[in-house]
Amino acid sequence: MRRARPGAPPRGTAERALTSVEAGADFDEGQDTETAEARAEERAVVASKLWHITLSVSGAEAPLKEVRRALEQLAHDHPFLLTSRYANDHAEIRYWEEARDLHDAAAVALRLWGEHRQTAKLPPWEIVGLEVIDRETYHQRIAEGYGPPPAAPVGVHPY
Repeated sequence: MRRARPGAPPRGTAERALTSVEAGADFDEGQDTETAEARAEERAVVASKLWHITLSVSGAEAPLKEVRRALEQLAHDHPFLLTSRYANDHAEIRYWEEARDLHDAAAVALRLWGEHRQTAKLPPWEIVGLEVIDRETYHQRIAEGYGPPPAAPVGVHPY
């Protein structure tokens, strides 16, 4: 067992461990008021939001039973999946994603099919469409009657 004071370097080394120190509570004091407000707004923007994702995939025909089973497995693996519609050569997956911004939500959505291809035994289809809209836009579209139909019934369904 080594006896030393906490934070002391091991014997025979002259290096010291570096640690981080947060700025004090009064860090923004003395700063320009507009700068402090801008920083506060940036911190608020970093909070995540809900994004409605519609991912469309298509490719060579596959047996409908296998497509359904694969999409059901995907729904099990990805519990936020709302609904899937499928045919033997294409499918549409809709779900909610929590992300900081549209770019992050889209990046996650574009990885979904490829990352679950092996585990869910998804068909080797390609992503052919992606729509990412924020929660407010989704609800506005539904209220105005021109958005995607509500994701009900929830689950995996044929076209």
